Amino acid sequence: MKRLLVLAALALTACTPREAAPPQQAQAADEWTNPGGDAGKTHHSALGDISPANVARLGLAWEADLGTNRVLEATPVVAGGVMYTSGVAGRAYAFDAVSGKELWRFEPEVDMQINRTVCCDQANRGVALANGKVFVAALDAQLYALDAKTGKVLWKADTRDGSGRGINSTGAPEVAGDVVVIGNGGAEYDVRGYVSAFGLADGELKWRFHTVPRDPKLGAQDHPDLEAAAKTWDPDSRWDIGGGGTPWDAINYDPETGLVIIGTGNGGPYHTVKRSPKGGDQLYLSSLVALDARTGRVKWHYQETPADNWDFTATQPMILTRMTVAGEERPVVLHAPKNGFLYVLDRRDGKLLSARPIVRQNWTKGIDPATGKPIPNPEAADWSHGPKIIFPGTPGARNWHPASFDPATGTYFAPVQDMGNLILMPPADPPFQKNGINTAATLFFTPDLQTSLAILPPPLVARIKALPAYQEVLRNPGTSELRAIDPLTGRTRWAVPMGGWQDRGGVLSTASGLVFQGNLAGQLRVFDARTGKLLKAIETGTSILAAPMTYKIGGVQYVAVMAAWGGGGYPYVPRYSAAYQRGNRGRILVFRLDGGKVPQPDLLPEPQVAPPAPAQLPGVTPAVLAQGQALFYSVGCALCHSNQHRSITPDLRRMQPETHAAFDDIVLKGQRVVLGMPRWDDLLTPADSKAIHAWLITEQGRVRQEETEKRRRGIALDAPSAAILSNY
Repeated sequence: MKRLLVLAALALTACTPREAAPPQQAQAADEWTNPGGDAGKTHHSALGDISPANVARLGLAWEADLGTNRVLEATPVVAGGVMYTSGVAGRAYAFDAVSGKELWRFEPEVDMQINRTVCCDQANRGVALANGKVFVAALDAQLYALDAKTGKVLWKADTRDGSGRGINSTGAPEVAGDVVVIGNGGAEYDVRGYVSAFGLADGELKWRFHTVPRDPKLGAQDHPDLEAAAKTWDPDSRWDIGGGGTPWDAINYDPETGLVIIGTGNGGPYHTVKRSPKGGDQLYLSSLVALDARTGRVKWHYQETPADNWDFTATQPMILTRMTVAGEERPVVLHAPKNGFLYVLDRRDGKLLSARPIVRQNWTKGIDPATGKPIPNPEAADWSHGPKIIFPGTPGARNWHPASFDPATGTYFAPVQDMGNLILMPPADPPFQKNGINTAATLFFTPDLQTSLAILPPPLVARIKALPAYQEVLRNPGTSELRAIDPLTGRTRWAVPMGGWQDRGGVLSTASGLVFQGNLAGQLRVFDARTGKLLKAIETGTSILAAPMTYKIGGVQYVAVMAAWGGGGYPYVPRYSAAYQRGNRGRILVFRLDGGKVPQPDLLPEPQVAPPAPAQLPGVTPAVLAQGQALFYSVGCALCHSNQHRSITPDLRRMQPETHAAFDDIVLKGQRVVLGMPRWDDLLTPADSKAIHAWLITEQGRVRQEETEKRRRGIALDAPSAAILSNY
């Protein structure tokens, strides 16, 4: 069988040896002034007090409990002896960076109805600092400028575009000269992506750039650089769904060129036949786009995945640095998006210098050296007429978890996933859901594929097993690794296995030759940057996804990391994680040489048998139960409610009598909106709510019976059982 990994990647240019590293931009050292550390967001530090020779002495300096069991993804910043960071839904904090004393905290009043359009938890990826202000974006797309000394709100800007679509914000703002830039999320819903720039002083909107055109029937585009983009879309595209392209992360200001480079998101719905039926590249989906920071005009773009069919976002963190390519020193962008390539582009004009595959991929046959565009592989990857197994999968070869780059050795350190997913069209074309999921796709990840086949119809299973990629899944369903990679060749210098495909913690590297990364098992691990040898592992008892950072005050070097499980698929807590064993106590952990032990949360108690289910609702038939199950998965209930043991969101198979009694009020009237449970009366009728409730009552009865039998036989109640249908 033809191998799925395109090993014969094209050497777009020849590379010169690196006997002497070219001059680089200033690296982070005593201070760490933005989430990426330096202007290029290399997540690399010039500090070296903590080294391979003494890292065994690393221990806890201080911790801060943030009082949450939801995800923490930000990398803190440190300036003037103060640590600033963000947390759930856009909360912001300031701490004395030496003692850990809390100086202030800010909790925005977030309209939690926004949870309807948040695919991947109430995340926030950091703050920006400038002119005595701390900038943070709340989940409901409100941008705040806070006084850095007091946390007082100096101004607030509504970043929504007035469309009424399902707009949210989870990324860190980016200061770009006299403006602060922020993007938006929601491509799986009904959003048309954009970035906005606001004046640092007063929050006045300076410019806005939508990443996809609007319906040409409305007249001229609302940005001059979208006129050409509109020609790459079918005029009869599904403009009502928005198109996607949301730049929810990966916004970098390049002070050398004056450009703001943004990474854009996937298209919506997922397949182009549903989105732009006559095809076209569909700019600016899944692209890097360079905008003039003063005007918002497009200076260059590079589309990594034209006509994206596979949720291959280009929103993964990019790194701005300098490299010698073909004998010439160039300012470059390093970018490894979801689609499986590691790109090197000239950041002055977007010229492609190198594109190397770092995982198995079958969506393309390679990169055309003449055009810089991927060569289509429809026989393997077009799922418009039947199921296909696509490599990489929708979680991506890389995702939001930051990589680091050491300019002295030219090494890119990153968590990398080598896995795929089964993707297929739903049996019927789902109707448009305003502020609802509009992917028109069903997904199963290859590490779970064998279990998932058991819940699919036999004729469909036969088609899946006949796919050439199915044999590849049997050989290798998927891996997750921390890797050291040469960006210009794609060669892996070393790799360290991680716990599972959800285990993808961000990375910090230092000039002393160390690489720091947390994992879901709750360890902060430190590796030798040359060899990948594990030098130190600190047990914290809390799962870690965020990237560590480092700073130095009073002659002491510190390493800090935020710890808590969450993100995409957050209700499905991995069984190998600290979150599954000890809960999800969100904390900031700060380390120094000769520090102490980390206090670990207690182990969670053994699960109890599900409570008795109430009497079934009147008039319930098998058809009603089937309708309830279908709605639970298609509308979006399953996105938040995994119905598994030790999920961080409620298991609806274990509802108490008072919850059953209030079910319709919760679902249709918003009784618990303030707790994060949105109302659904715009999409669900009373009959729909009854059907979902009836199915959950049946599930609760089934689970109670199953668990009672397990308890009688001495089997652990949380032993794995059914497969999970995933739609994120």
